Amino acid sequence: MKGEAAVVLGVGVDELVAAHYLARAGYAVTLVSERAEAIGDLLEPGWIPPGVVRDLDLARYGLRVEQQDPWAVVMREDIALELSVDMAASVEAISKLSAADARMWPEFCRRLHALAGALQVLYTAPPPDPLARTRRGFMQLARSAVRVRRLGRRGMEDLMRVIPMSAADFLDEWFENDVLKGVLGGVGVMHLCQGPRSSGTAFNLLHHHVGSPPGVFRPSLSNIRAALAQRRGLDVLIAVPARIEVKKGRATGVVLKNGETLPASVVVSGLAPARTLLELCDPGWLDPALVRAVRNVRSRGPAAKISLVLDRDPRFTTLVVAPSLDYLERAYDAVKYGRTSGQPYIEVVSLGAEAAGRYRVQLHVQYVPHALKEGVWDTAQSERLARAVIARVSEDVPGFQSWVIEQHVLTPDDLQHIHGFPQGQHYHAEMGLDQILWMRPTPQLASYRTPIDGLYLCGPAMHPGGGIAGAAGANAASVILGDRA
Repeated sequence: MKGEAAVVLGVGVDELVAAHYLARAGYAVTLVSERAEAIGDLLEPGWIPPGVVRDLDLARYGLRVEQQDPWAVVMREDIALELSVDMAASVEAISKLSAADARMWPEFCRRLHALAGALQVLYTAPPPDPLARTRRGFMQLARSAVRVRRLGRRGMEDLMRVIPMSAADFLDEWFENDVLKGVLGGVGVMHLCQGPRSSGTAFNLLHHHVGSPPGVFRPSLSNIRAALAQRRGLDVLIAVPARIEVKKGRATGVVLKNGETLPASVVVSGLAPARTLLELCDPGWLDPALVRAVRNVRSRGPAAKISLVLDRDPRFTTLVVAPSLDYLERAYDAVKYGRTSGQPYIEVVSLGAEAAGRYRVQLHVQYVPHALKEGVWDTAQSERLARAVIARVSEDVPGFQSWVIEQHVLTPDDLQHIHGFPQGQHYHAEMGLDQILWMRPTPQLASYRTPIDGLYLCGPAMHPGGGIAGAAGANAASVILGDRA
């Protein structure tokens, strides 16, 4: 494969990881980005598999991982609940709200950490095929079964129960305090167009715990994109792809909108599956059943991003506005009908000082619809959203509104048109029960392969999904290199 060409579409973490693995194996890799963007600008949330860090020597290129502590702060009248990396500190903080919940916290954390550990192993390899017929498939399935079996009887029962449960039902089994359940329930609905009483949201809580220390239910932040950008070996081209060229059922390159053709023996796309297979490819190469399945991948984006610059240090790490499970469920009710919630679920992450007297914070705002029932997303609507969100944060942090000196809003509609997130969905495909593991994003595509020889998928729509930085890219690269060995 030395000297062969590969084209990778997209510059997300998964695309960068896949590109570097292919370059390391000897491919001449061209990375195609539709827009010039500062790759190192933003911190990336999510666990980075240690194998990716080791294989790509990211520590050498300045990789920095930060686990915020406290990892969640909730302001409730005269009490501030601070949940810490230190288990004892969290127990003490919870005891001010509920002595019973404080007693349950260590066992809850221990059991969820064990379950997340089983997922962690499954996430660092292509998903097992439960209907495998090849020797390799049987071996992969057997290894996965052994990993789950190591949980023991109680652990396996826990895993089978948790996966289909709602976050609300699961948390009600463990805790009594609304505030604590609201903090954890927010993780269960992160980037899901569902409320905490929807089936499968307990799995989403577990998914976002993968790679975190026991008792920490918010991901670490890293500059992995900046570290990946520092590595040599990639040719980055700012251009818009017009189509993926296919001859006799094999991908042979990418044609750009300016008419230039990039020949390649391998094309890897981190773009959304529908964009890759139904827009850049002629769907005639695909089975009609697959075309229908790709069109029906659920990609509802329920969240907006707001970046603020403050004139003072907010003195918190991650502020969570989710005072109860009922609060979250009511927030979800609004987006079902094309409305932005008047009382949204908000997380305010402090990113520290960017200059003297300037402190940046990033807000995750959920639930915000991609398409409004009344009107369209424009500057006035975006500013209205920002005012409402800042006012809601100010209820918990008095004076917050007066600290804001700059703001930048990305609605789900902006996220689609600027970043290519379908319907504003950060993960390209929702993490619903029917779109995880060997069904992500559809069973036909779960192996990262497509029916077109030489064309692969590597983005967050693929196993293991969003929030696991670089895993889909690394898994896709292992499949590609195995196919072409």
